[in-house]
Amino acid sequence: MSTQNNGQNDKKVMLDLKNISLSFGGVKAITDISFNIYEGEVRAIIGPNGAGKSSMLNVINGFYHPQEGEIWFNGEQRKGMKPYEIAYQGIARTFQNIALFKGMSVLDNLMTGRFTHMNKNLFYQAMWKGPAEQEEIANREFVEHIIDFLEIQSIRKTPVGRLPYGLQKRVELGRALAAQPKLLLLDEPMAGMNVEEKEDMCRFILDVNDTFGTTIALIEHDMGVVMDISDRVVVLDYGRKIGDGEPNEVRNDQTVIDAYLGVSH
Repeated sequence: MSTQNNGQNDKKVMLDLKNISLSFGGVKAITDISFNIYEGEVRAIIGPNGAGKSSMLNVINGFYHPQEGEIWFNGEQRKGMKPYEIAYQGIARTFQNIALFKGMSVLDNLMTGRFTHMNKNLFYQAMWKGPAEQEEIANREFVEHIIDFLEIQSIRKTPVGRLPYGLQKRVELGRALAAQPKLLLLDEPMAGMNVEEKEDMCRFILDVNDTFGTTIALIEHDMGVVMDISDRVVVLDYGRKIGDGEPNEVRNDQTVIDAYLGVSH
């Protein structure tokens, strides 16, 4: 059974990855990696290109199934689950490349994030009035709350494909938040952004963590961002873990400096 509390700090472990290995044919993407994510923290996963970071996120949300190792989520071992089943467990995800419905409005894109909360059967949907209508109203109210939270009221009816890149990334964050996840996976949420857009995204990520209490795991290449917003950092290189700890520990780890940061600072 997965250990739920760390003896030193009594923080609850939400996700526990034990000795994960993943291969594609003869290519090893991940080799014997173990780390955990505490409930309520911002956990960064860093490393150079090809280190296995996105593969690890794909393992966490069920796109890939590791050949070896164990995955524990909220105290229960997970085996062979599909991405939609993991979404129902409370794990949501954004992607390196924006994966929105470009012809749909911001509001409609966010509503698609509510699919795990749409539980009424076809009979009620056909009748529309009654339970199905109440469910729709509740989902719409929550999405409107996300729109206000992310300060995108002025573009709520705009087709996503007409928005600048930075706003599209914010909408994708909003769609993930619409699912009310327990664990939010962010795959390079600030890639391609300018300084102002990065500052806004950092603020929203910290606000999501603080206001909603959402646990966050993110991949990010901007080391300034990682060191500023993360509680703990795990470092991967060539599919292996080479560092794990608080930002200052990782920043001063010579193995990490040699493999990734390049300089001691």
